Amino acid sequence: MRQGSVTERNRLTVISALGVVQILAWGSSYYLPAVLAAPIANDTGWPLSWVVGALSIGLLTAGVVAPYIGRAIGETGGRPVLATAAILLAAGQFILGMAPNLPVFVFGWIVLGAGMAAGLYDAAFSTLGRLYGGTARSAITMLTLWGGFASTVCWPLSAYLVAHFGWRGTCFAYAAIQLLISLPVVLMALPKAPPELLRAKVGGGGPTTELLPSESRAFRLLSGIMIIGGAIGAIVGVHLLTLLQAQGIGLAAAVALGALVGPAQVGGRIVEMAGGGRHHPIWTMSAALGLIALGLAMLALGVGPIALALILYGAGNGVFSIAKGTLPLAQFGSQRYAPLVGKLARPSLIAQALAPTLGALLLEKVGSSATYAALILLVTINVVLGGCLWNASNRR
Repeated sequence: MRQGSVTERNRLTVISALGVVQILAWGSSYYLPAVLAAPIANDTGWPLSWVVGALSIGLLTAGVVAPYIGRAIGETGGRPVLATAAILLAAGQFILGMAPNLPVFVFGWIVLGAGMAAGLYDAAFSTLGRLYGGTARSAITMLTLWGGFASTVCWPLSAYLVAHFGWRGTCFAYAAIQLLISLPVVLMALPKAPPELLRAKVGGGGPTTELLPSESRAFRLLSGIMIIGGAIGAIVGVHLLTLLQAQGIGLAAAVALGALVGPAQVGGRIVEMAGGGRHHPIWTMSAALGLIALGLAMLALGVGPIALALILYGAGNGVFSIAKGTLPLAQFGSQRYAPLVGKLARPSLIAQALAPTLGALLLEKVGSSATYAALILLVTINVVLGGCLWNASNRR
């Protein structure tokens, strides 16, 4: 077997390894404040808004860094980038654990933000696209199934660590996990850069992000969909319990209903995987936008069971994460995939960073009804953009 070719067994090994790395990367960064924010604020006296808001600063950092990450993966393959991500995440966790004051804590999240850009879905999708080219779709879908269990694994782990070692000890533990598990897994399981990448680098070439005029409109539409989709997901993810309670639902019932979203996301991804890639990814994107719109419309208007509305929303959100990875691959090809995914990620990550704060302001100033109205407006715009994307997309 020549270097750079991949057997099915090796492919499964790579996907499984990346799946483990994704679970630990999400748990060490994005999902961390859900468990650690209150203990940190209680122990240090730092404002809870700043402790939680540091994640937004991390996401903004990730948005700034993302295009450079995509370009690096396009030029060298994903192995060195994902290895760097593990080191950055470990460094960020170490800084958090050592932070004597709030500014140092925020700086730790800036380092974590760079690690998130280099280690979460966009980087992992780009790595798979660079390894498997046009056949990466099934690998991307399988990887999202792994990623769907990140909160399921890491929230209980974080709670256990906090209870036994405190929040600082938890940060040190996650730093050790990144260095002792994620970094070796990346270095051992991921293949080195294929020969064609090395030759391109030596020759001064490499993947280009230049788009044909006919492709530019599709890229802009896809970027808009990802920006709005990221904002919707961030608002609902942070404020869902508040929105449900505003409808007269008790906290315990709201938590139980909100817990349906996670399994629904995984269920939607399983259904997509069962399709075996027999349809163009624009169908996946269309289904995602439709399910998200239907679920939120039912929730906002009080039509049908709330549980069904959240299941539809969750399934759509789960499929949306697949479409974000597979549609650019089908539309723009594997050679340009990694750098273009990086360019697409920047505005989406910035939207995810800002949206929860904007959602909080809406809830505080004008109430839940106006917040629901804003969400309905956003999903409607996204459905319209999805329709426009049909006309602009390459559906070979």
